[in-house]
This record gives sequence, structure tokens and C-alpha cells, in this order.
Amino acid sequence: MDNKIISLSILDDSDKTLFDKDKYIIPLYQRAFAWSDKEICQLIDDINDFTAAHYYLGSLIVNLNKDGVYEVIDGQQRLTALFLLLDFVGKNDWGAGRLSYECRERSNFTLNNLSQLSNNTLEVYLANTEKIEQALIDGRKIISDKFSSDKIDKDQFIANLKKVILYRIEVPPHTDLNRYFEIMNVRGEQLEQHDILKAKLMEPLDEESRATFAIVWDACRDMTGYVQMHFQKDDRETLFCSGWDWLDLDKYDSLCKKKDITLTSLSVVDIIKQDTLPYTIEGYDESGTRVRFDSIIGFTHFLLHVLKVFASIELDKDSYSIPELLDDKKLLEIFTSVINSAKQNDRQVDKKDFSKAFIKCLLKCRFLFDKYIIKREYKNEDEDGDWSLKELKVSGAKSQKKPYYKDTCFGEHNEWEKTYAPRTRINLMLQACMRVSYTSPKIMHWITKLLLWLYVDNNRQNLSSFQDHTENIAKEAANSFIKNNANYRLGVNTPHIVLNYLDYLLWTKRNEEEYQNLKFDQFSFEFRNSVEHWYPQHPSEQSFATWNDVDRFGNLCIIQRNINSKFSNLSPASKKNTYGQMIEKGSLKLRLMSALTKDDAEWKNTACEEHETEMLNLLKNACNMPTIP
Repeated sequence: MDNKIISLSILDDSDKTLFDKDKYIIPLYQRAFAWSDKEICQLIDDINDFTAAHYYLGSLIVNLNKDGVYEVIDGQQRLTALFLLLDFVGKNDWGAGRLSYECRERSNFTLNNLSQLSNNTLEVYLANTEKIEQALIDGRKIISDKFSSDKIDKDQFIANLKKVILYRIEVPPHTDLNRYFEIMNVRGEQLEQHDILKAKLMEPLDEESRATFAIVWDACRDMTGYVQMHFQKDDRETLFCSGWDWLDLDKYDSLCKKKDITLTSLSVVDIIKQDTLPYTIEGYDESGTRVRFDSIIGFTHFLLHVLKVFASIELDKDSYSIPELLDDKKLLEIFTSVINSAKQNDRQVDKKDFSKAFIKCLLKCRFLFDKYIIKREYKNEDEDGDWSLKELKVSGAKSQKKPYYKDTCFGEHNEWEKTYAPRTRINLMLQACMRVSYTSPKIMHWITKLLLWLYVDNNRQNLSSFQDHTENIAKEAANSFIKNNANYRLGVNTPHIVLNYLDYLLWTKRNEEEYQNLKFDQFSFEFRNSVEHWYPQHPSEQSFATWNDVDRFGNLCIIQRNINSKFSNLSPASKKNTYGQMIEKGSLKLRLMSALTKDDAEWKNTACEEHETEMLNLLKNACNMPTIP
């Protein structure tokens, strides 16, 4: 029997709560209520502060027993807190026994008499002391104090409650509940939204398709390394051919027929059994082991990129709506909306067909992502990592096959490596430029655009035009900046992508004689995320004159935020003399500004304007606009 996954409203429009509709029991193997003020206050803040149409609160894993009562396997602390919260706001007309604890009379007495015990006199409370579960009373008081101290509007809070969604996942019959609970305890965390999405997409599939779906999904879920290496050898040879470097989606269906997995073995239980793969941090996996290749985004954001690609390719254009912002907190909401509304050839998309097509799209996008989108590469424990753009290859034969990695080929058919190698470097620099400019994964739309370009025909014989497509994305912001800012005096509000793209343009001139001494060829894009004035806004200790034109483009550069704060207040000449080594490793525009600085007066009077004209003309040339004479 399939898992049942439904979305529950905490409070519906008719003021019915989830406890009005069903009964829940906390089994004996679960601990008593133990949330403190930290967890309860965070729950209240989450509900009170959100502004979206709906708010996903988490998952509730249950087993439906023979009496028609839901045994809570995971999520009982949150469920009990919601019970206390609903009681406090007056939405508590559910009667006795809607939430109970197995063989815990004190807990049940307290839950069934919560309002009276919380609101009555001290004498009433003391008369029932031996019957009361104090942790529940304390939880109720924490809620009351929170509403009072933060002056929370109860009516508005109730309105927000009606937008809160909890996913209830019912495990299949005959599940070993004790083993299941043990797994949940070891895991020690809630299901992620992508876990629930996986289960929902698997629901309509037949046994063979479901088995393959799970295998492919789990391989794609691990964002470290290359997706080929997350498959077992036989599956790897089937999907990625003998060289492991080419995806043959025609072999996908044959992979289904090879699997012998029962329906019940592909339940939510199995999803839980798998270790969650958290986002890696600075090149380490979940166990703290150094990885060689690490993704620039996590799996949840990757799913949103894939959905946009999938919808653009497979679905009728006006039949769905996907927010521009890649908001990982709304993953389930976004997918549910698309699945429920999307059409294909003017017909509502069948959920089974959607799941089958999407998992193939996910695999293809992941293969393209690994091959053509930059990663962070860590070669040993001592290195911070470098930008990497490599593809997986294989050496040896049969059982002796071993993977190795070489620079991705962005060339034409049968083109020599030394011919396309410079082009590969250009692609790497362009992508690194965008990566350090758009630091939040919510706005990395450039990844979607590149994946879509590749997806349309990943058998392209001419990938040499990929860099043109990539650069067109990078220069969009520069184009807007040039068009819309007549005096170019935005100061610290100058878009980071404009300054980084300008650094890229300067890097392309690294072999020109005038830039040889600046070591432009040794430049790399790093997270220089603070726009800085070369001539400062606030001169140090007022030791030199202020300048009213410090916000002009020629006086700006981009630096690391952790640079010594004194840097910002020094004069240009002092910065040059004091921080020479830092400048030599910094932004190319910064290096150029330093080289042009003779003294502070000259910088203000002539050098800054000349530098500004040169830089703006670089941007204008790239954007095919008339230059400044």
C-alpha cells in the first residue's frame, strides 16, 4: 500500500483545527513534552512573521491504528506545542481526547483541562498538583508571556494560522514502528522539504518506475562530486555508457526493468533511513571528510532550477506560474502549484507523466550541471579551493576503470585541446564572475539560463558559442547600468556584477603591454563583496581634505569585507603605500587605480576622471554603445 501524504491546515477558514478533524496519540516509546521557551518562541515568531500565501511548518509522521487514531512517530513536540498554542488563542472547541499520551495520565489530565488549569486560581492549581504534567503548564505560560511581552496581535496571529500547512505522512501498514522511531532518533531531525517532494512525486508511479526514480533522485541529491559516481557500477554503465561521460536517456526505461524492489520498500520509511545530505561547507561532506569537488548550490535550490528548465521545455507556457525568486522555503508550495495547474498540449498534466518526465529532466540537468557549471575544487587539506570547470573521464578497461578529470571541452567537433583550452578558461572566469556577484542562491538565475541553453541540445557539436551566451548574461547588469545612470555616481550602491564584469574585461586584456606589470594573468574572482571608495568619504582624523565627488564610478572598487577598516579612511597614496601586498591580490580595477595614483591631489584633479572614462568605455564597448570621447 502506498504512503498517504496530505497537507493539513492548522486552522481552516471555518475555524476547525487539525484536532477537530482527527485524534492523535503519542506512543509510550516517545518522550514527554520537552520544548523550552527557545523552541516555543521560535515557533510563534515563525508563524507571526511570515508574509507568503502559505507557510510550510514541517512534517508529521504517523501510523493509523485500528481504532482510527493517528499514532505520532515523528513531530510530536511540534504537534503538542500547536495544541497549546491553539488553546491559548481560543480555538479549542475540540473536546477531550483529541491529543493524548499513551499510559501517561498526568499528561492527559493536563491536556484535557488545560484552559482551566492555566486560567484558574492558585487554589485550583494546587488542588490538582499531583495530576498535572508541569511541562505542559510551563509551555502554556511561555506562550502567554510571549504574546504579552511582544504585544502580538491575537487576531492577526489567528489569520496567519489559517495559512500554515503541516504535511502528514502516513506510513504503510505493517511498518516496524519501533525500528522506524529508532531511525528517526538517530537522524535527529525533521524531514526536509525535498524528502517530502520525493515521496509525493513517487506516489503515482508503478513499482518499476518508483524503484528507478528513487535511485536517480538519491544520486542527484548528493551535490558533491559528479553524479555518475553516485550510481552503482552497472547502473553507471547503463546510463552513462562505457566512458561514463555521456548520458543516454534512451537507456532510462531499461534501467527500470532491472530493478526488483517492492512497493513497501520504497516508502517514506526508506527515505528516512537514508542519511540526510546537508549542504557541505567549504569542501567537507556531512561526515567532515574533505571532498574534491563541491557544488556552488544545494539540492533544494537545484530542484528549483530544474523545475524552471522542465516547465520551459515540457509545459504550455501560460499554464503555470513559478516565482522568479528561487526560494527554498517554498519548494513544496511551488511544485504543488505547477503540478496542479500545468498543461501540456492544452491538457492537464497527468501526475504520473509529470513524475516520469521530471526525474529524467533532473538527471539530465544534473549531468549538464556537473560538466558545464563551475564547482569549487579542493585538491588537499591545506588548500582553500579553486574554481573548477572539469568533466569526468575514464581510464582503464572493464573492472580496472578509474575516473579522472580534465578541463571541460567548450570546442567544436574534433577540435584540438590546445585550441579550445583558452575558451574553457574564459567560461570559467565568466561563471566565477557571476558566482561571486550573486552570492545568494535565491538569485542565481544565471544557472537556470545556462542549463536551459545546454538542455535544448546537449549534443551540440559547436560549444564554442557557449561563452557568448554566458557573457551576454553577465553583461545584462552592465548594460542596464550604462543605459540608466547618466552620471554614474551610485557610490556603494553600484551593482557588484558591474564591477566584477569590468574586472573580467580587464582580465581579457592581461596580455596587452600596458597591463603586464599588474600581473592580471594571476587574477581570480573571489568574494569581494564590499564597494569601497578609493578616495575616502571620511578622511582619517580629518588629516586631509574631503571630496564631494567620492561616489563617482572612477573612484570605486570592490574589496573583501574583512579588510582592515582603517583602509577605508586612508588617502589614496597612503592606501597604496600601506596595503600594497593586499592591493596586488585584489580587484583588477583596484590594482589599476593604485598604479595610477601619484598623489592625492592629482587623483582628485585628473587621474580619477581619466580612469573613469577608460573603465566606462570598456563597458560601453562590451555593450555595443557609443564611447566617451
